[in-house]
Amino acid sequence: MKITIYEDNERLSHLLCMLIEATEGMQLLSSYGDCLEALQNTQLQRPDVIIMDIDMPQKLGTEAVFEIKSKFPEVRIIMHTVFDEEEHLFESLSKGADGYILKKDSPTRLIEAIKEVLAGGAPMSPFIATKVLQSFRKQSPKDTYSLTAREIEVLNLVAKGFSYRMISIELDISVETVRRHIKNSYQKLHVQSGPEAVAKAIKEGII
Repeated sequence: MKITIYEDNERLSHLLCMLIEATEGMQLLSSYGDCLEALQNTQLQRPDVIIMDIDMPQKLGTEAVFEIKSKFPEVRIIMHTVFDEEEHLFESLSKGADGYILKKDSPTRLIEAIKEVLAGGAPMSPFIATKVLQSFRKQSPKDTYSLTAREIEVLNLVAKGFSYRMISIELDISVETVRRHIKNSYQKLHVQSGPEAVAKAIKEGII
């Protein structure tokens, strides 16, 4: 798993680099203190996953995400930020981010998020997922897009920050079955990523 980091805090960047390099199966390509050349860097290095801060100097991380995703939609991008407001969350998702992890979460959660996003998941900090649910649950249910009860149940757990493995344990099904349910949900909701599926399901009142 090839990883690139964009983080302007030198101390945190150093710690993240050490974390990635110490994790079996992960390769750190580069770390950058700004994202001015994020698109060019991505074109040259072709990382599997990008860890992107939002509040970056000269150009916001969300702007870089949009540029990268427009050219390289297959690259997975996880926002790693201190911002827990809905405004930053939904802007990140609308720009194409595949996950949203808070810096106050444990380093282990970030490693899990990297693995999860490469497996097709939509990693979000539990606190963030809870805020999303609180924001949209007031809306009345609409079209369920022919989602099955099990697919809705799985999406609900994804929205609460559960990983694929945690969902499989909670529902007593295999991880592969979890992946199949989420893939089916993508198709029925006409979305391309986990965060989009969760956001749309919540917004439509499905979960």
